[in-house]
Amino acid sequence: MANTRPREAQYNGEEGVVKLYLRGRPLNLYVPTPLRETYSPTGPSPAPPAKLKLEWVYGYRGRDCRNNVYQLPTGEIVYFVAAVVVLYNVEEQMQRHYLGHTDDIKCLAVHPNKLIIATGQTAGHDRRDARPHIRVWDSVSLHTLHVLGISDIERSVACLAFSKADGGNLLVAVDEAPDHNMSVWDWSRGERGYKLLETKCSADQVLAVDFSPMDRSTIITCGKNHISFWSYDSGMLAKRTGIFENRERPKYVTSISFTDTGNVISGDSNGNLLIWHRGGNTVDKMVRGAHEGPVFSILVQKDGTIITGGKDGNIVEWDRDLERTGNVMQVPDQYGPPRVVTSGRGSQLVIGTIRNCVLEGTFTFDMRPVMQGHTEELWGLAPHPSHHQFLTAGYDRTCYLWDTMAHTIVWSKDIGEPAQSAAFSNNGDVVIIGTTSGRWLVMDAETREMYSQHQDGNEPIQVLKFSPNGQYLAVGSRDNHIYMYQVSEDNRRYTRMGRCQGHSSFVTHVDWSTDSQFLQSNSGDYELLYWNAGLSRQIVQTSQMRDVEWATSSCTLTFNTLGIWPEGADGTDVNTCTRANNNSVLVTGDDFGKVKVFSNPACFQKARCLEYGGHSSHVTAVSFIHDDSRLISTGGRDTAVMQWAVTSTPTSSSSQH
Repeated sequence: MANTRPREAQYNGEEGVVKLYLRGRPLNLYVPTPLRETYSPTGPSPAPPAKLKLEWVYGYRGRDCRNNVYQLPTGEIVYFVAAVVVLYNVEEQMQRHYLGHTDDIKCLAVHPNKLIIATGQTAGHDRRDARPHIRVWDSVSLHTLHVLGISDIERSVACLAFSKADGGNLLVAVDEAPDHNMSVWDWSRGERGYKLLETKCSADQVLAVDFSPMDRSTIITCGKNHISFWSYDSGMLAKRTGIFENRERPKYVTSISFTDTGNVISGDSNGNLLIWHRGGNTVDKMVRGAHEGPVFSILVQKDGTIITGGKDGNIVEWDRDLERTGNVMQVPDQYGPPRVVTSGRGSQLVIGTIRNCVLEGTFTFDMRPVMQGHTEELWGLAPHPSHHQFLTAGYDRTCYLWDTMAHTIVWSKDIGEPAQSAAFSNNGDVVIIGTTSGRWLVMDAETREMYSQHQDGNEPIQVLKFSPNGQYLAVGSRDNHIYMYQVSEDNRRYTRMGRCQGHSSFVTHVDWSTDSQFLQSNSGDYELLYWNAGLSRQIVQTSQMRDVEWATSSCTLTFNTLGIWPEGADGTDVNTCTRANNNSVLVTGDDFGKVKVFSNPACFQKARCLEYGGHSSHVTAVSFIHDDSRLISTGGRDTAVMQWAVTSTPTSSSSQH
């Protein structure tokens, strides 16, 4: 049937032009002269000459998740970001990754044996492939053991906990359906586990669930307007709601744990700590104002001491009678308040924060960040032209320079407004950051000294591209224009030469020709236009551009990228595209969280590719570092930055460097 569809590409051999249809709109792509005689859009596409392996993930999801950092006996800290669970050995600077999930992971639970882990995800883009579910897996082998709830869970898994008093035979989950259904699973029975029962938990949001470590049949849930005490008996769950009596009723009960005598301890949005009578639903003791504002985390240590973390940025130690021991630490503002506090190695604490950082520290030694990440949507990515470094710039107003070998942040800079795009000058001395307001900033790549600021229009600067000879800078805007600048020899001064007008929608991608004379650009309504750079003038005779050699391949709609478009694509599915510096490989990032690897050029329809998951949101940028040994990808709303090792596949040994 496919041939009868209007969107099959059609080739006109006489004119050497192939028509590609996107949403029914035709796009004319001119075939290079050497291929004119033999070309067919359905020609055989070669296998990709390289493959990827996820090597490092920069980022952590602390912004809106809780109880999601743990220290494992393997020496690794386990946490998640996007659709990846990261197992990070800080001492050995090693990461391993569990990649079984297909979309955003929202919660994590560690079995009492500290070996088995359960993680829950949200519903994905592809309803069929990414239904919300729970995966139970082995943290040593990373093998998936069980997949639970594929057709039982609505929207997303909000929170999870293994039972403790019986050695961990049960798993409780709460979903994000309107009734916040709670289900109890005999998780190890069969491949898909066995659901013992399910009940409506609460009409309001549920923030945490836990089994009592001493009373086999007791489950506690808490959240908006409630804390509930459940007893599980012969296939039934009985619920009692916590009674605050004449105490101030909190809007949210934000955290729960158990003292070493089995009492429930809760923290709430008023900053109070409450201890509840064991086996009951009434308050035994209250500490008013333990924190200013919500208590996000309660950790009960082996010796019975209690450590709480709050939105006020404080981490406070209490004795078992909830008297302050005097030990307090303040998390520095730049890292954000603690979202989760957990026991690390020795006397260390491991802290996950609201600003997506993971920290290690003790009450006597300073905290140090072991992982930092962006906190809002991320679009700007620029590899350093000669070092193993790359720059990211996001809507959180922050730019980071990362080192791909040491996996560290070289520097960070708050630029004061949301960033959309970034570029290095050709010698790597200068960094340009494009913002969402039409401003772009020129700064020193080492000292971060600001040399100058420019304004072009008042819409986001979508793309910044230096010409191969370093003499020009193209600035593509959401206002449909490309602004052309002459660059001084030291890359510090920029003089406007002209403006390329002709696109009827916002500029998405720009490439320079290798001789720095021409530009090609794509826009939001699937145009491919060509420009004389020196004159800032559109070249209307597009057929004469068929043999121009392009220095980069970031435009997604060209003859060389025709094959990256899946059938029925709407032209916005592929956000980003890049070519390896050795020209053999083409990589794309799309709306479905996938990074795809093609052979370059990908000029035949349905080109063969290798597909990699890990991001959960649209992939906004992909880029090779200067020696093609690594690929960097950025996720939009998942805020994650992923570093992939690139290895050539055996068939391609001849096409390497």
